[in-house]
Amino acid sequence: MDTISRENNSMLPIGGVIVGVLGLLLGAYSVMAISKVKNQLADDQPKIEKIDEIASQASSAASTANSVKGTLDTSLKQIQDAFNGVGNTLGTINAQLAKLEEASKAAPGKKGAKGEPVVAGPNEYIVKKGDTSAKIAAANGCTREQLKAVNPGLNWTKLHVGQKIKLPEKKPAA
Repeated sequence: MDTISRENNSMLPIGGVIVGVLGLLLGAYSVMAISKVKNQLADDQPKIEKIDEIASQASSAASTANSVKGTLDTSLKQIQDAFNGVGNTLGTINAQLAKLEEASKAAPGKKGAKGEPVVAGPNEYIVKKGDTSAKIAAANGCTREQLKAVNPGLNWTKLHVGQKIKLPEKKPAA
């Protein structure tokens, strides 16, 4: 038994030395690996800072894009409202034009409301090509002033062929 114990006792220091050497080797390897990682991290630090800068710029750009989108949405709504207003106005104008066209068909002119020739009633005159207030007055035995008095608001410089005008009543001869 003594020999076994002695053998065990002599192995113990050798085992301790082996474990110690292994520990030193592992420690040296760890120091080298940590040094390598530290160097790599130092080399990558500018890249990491650049990534942080890009992330900040991206965040700022996203904020600006959201702001611009809001402005565009508001502008789009205003434009749509304006187009709706223009459409409504065009609809109103179209209706008014239709009424004017209908009224012009019914108004005295070269043809009556149903397309027949315009006929002068009592104390009326139908304007012909080349007529003037003086010609009409002379042809109907009255003065220009009398014609103008019974046709207030009539533009005598723009008479239209087929236009009806009133004639002053003729006074019976004494």
